[in-house]
This record gives sequence, C-alpha cells and structure tokens, in this order.
Amino acid sequence: MKTTISTRGQLVLPAELRQRDGVTPGQEFAIERLGPGVYRLERTGGQTNLGLVDLLLACPEKGWFVPVPSESTADLPDSRFAE
Repeated sequence: MKTTISTRGQLVLPAELRQRDGVTPGQEFAIERLGPGVYRLERTGGQTNLGLVDLLLACPEKGWFVPVPSESTADLPDSRFAE
C-alpha cells in the first residue's frame, strides 16, 4: 500500500487500514526513525483490546459466548469481602 506526504508534511493513513484497525480522528501515533528512509508508526494509548468483544460475539457457534451478569464481592458469603 502506498501513500503520499502532503506539502505540509502530513501523511495519510489509507482508509482500508484505518477501518481495519479502528483508527479514528484525534488518535495519537508515535513515529520512530529506524534508519535512512525507514520509519515505524505505532498508535499510542487507547484501548488495546478494541474489538475483542465483537470478535468473540462473532464466533461461528451461536450462543457459545454469552454476557455474564455483573457480580459484587458483597454477594460472597465471606464477610471479609462485604462492604
């Protein structure tokens, strides 16, 4: 995949890559020069498991992954965990 640097020094990340990785406007990236003409671009911050829930829910075997009801330590029989 190719892209072009603008006259203002801006680099466009192709739409296909932005969609595939969930890149949205305002997200920050770190750029590192590895050598002459070789650079590494890495998204910084954000959620590392972005899309994991969607991936699990897309399991081909329907009903395999189901939401788990919220629990609290106050519901445990041991009073050490009660609030």
